[in-house]
Amino acid sequence: MTDFTRTRAAFHLPEGVTYLDGNSLGPMPVAATARVADMMRDEWAEQLIRGWNSAGWYAQPRRVGDRIARLIGAGEGQVVMGDTLSIKVFQAVSAARALRPDRRVILSDSGNFPSDLYVAEGLAGAVDAELRVVRPEEVADAITDDLAVLMLTEVDYRTGRRHDMAALTARAHQAGALAVWDLAHSAGAVDVDLLGVDADFAVGCTYKYINGGPGAPAFIWTHPRHSDAAAPILQGWMGHAAPFAFDLDYRPAAGIERMRVGTPPVIAMTALDAALDVWDGVELADLRARSIELSEAFITGVQENCPDLVLNSPRHPAQRGSQVSFLHPQGYAVMQALIAEGVIGDFRAPDVLRFGFAPLYNDVSDIERAVDTLARILRDGSWDDPRFHQRAKVT
Repeated sequence: MTDFTRTRAAFHLPEGVTYLDGNSLGPMPVAATARVADMMRDEWAEQLIRGWNSAGWYAQPRRVGDRIARLIGAGEGQVVMGDTLSIKVFQAVSAARALRPDRRVILSDSGNFPSDLYVAEGLAGAVDAELRVVRPEEVADAITDDLAVLMLTEVDYRTGRRHDMAALTARAHQAGALAVWDLAHSAGAVDVDLLGVDADFAVGCTYKYINGGPGAPAFIWTHPRHSDAAAPILQGWMGHAAPFAFDLDYRPAAGIERMRVGTPPVIAMTALDAALDVWDGVELADLRARSIELSEAFITGVQENCPDLVLNSPRHPAQRGSQVSFLHPQGYAVMQALIAEGVIGDFRAPDVLRFGFAPLYNDVSDIERAVDTLARILRDGSWDDPRFHQRAKVT
């Protein structure tokens, strides 16, 4: 059994704050401060450029990738870290498209994170492909024989709705297409099994439920059957078979190493490595069970005490990830008032109040306080203060 009391103690949670926004940015692991300081003092300061060899910086993206692999149902040597999620989306989709050169269609849905759609739109224009976007419930029927790549985010960033990864991947394969999955709201939140569902490519970020810190590097996974054939358009020197030979022509490295691009962010990856220590001893089945317990308690509490809010997430827990959203016409102001009271969620346009549940540090007392505070704000109308209507750049 997972000791969630231990994992909660591993995070710095500010006094008086109930944090339900780990689906956007996880809190800081207590150990990260010392780990990064040690790296800067003992490695960067003392070893200087030698650290790429003596401190293992060059191998860090694969070593940390192996730690991520356990959380997403992947195998050793199949995940590599580096760059941003948008870059990894571009790499995965372009590689999948190249493996189906006789097909032009990239299929996604309107619940996908806009950045993924921007990347796919730009790629489609560059390689003479077509991006088709349908409603989430229409995806299965839109998988046709002209499809090259199915590109989906497993858990919808606004509603928390969860796609059936196994069923949609199988349907894509039956049509002769490949499946690329974005796990931004899945990794560290739900029970992902990439090898079990036979996906082709997957990408994800590490600053949400994995708690790697703002701007923490993204990851990419390639199924072993594609690892030596995948050829992403974006080719960088760290993905070269012999980067320090400085050849003028690109030769891809073997396996997942070819998915490296630029110089890895060593300091950020050190903080991420500290965050991954918290995951040692965490059973994903326990994580999922606790997630459902927390989200169910929150939905029940809000529906009983906040009649002005409308549930915007699937009611059945099997159909959603580890986040829940409600609708209110003045959702932004309501959320700002809630944050002012020390309960932190976030807002998504046009009217979505969004709450994430991270079992590593959230417990039932967080749910109770959040429900009570939200109900009081709605009841007394304190959310309608003019200062809560002033939009900040980041919502």
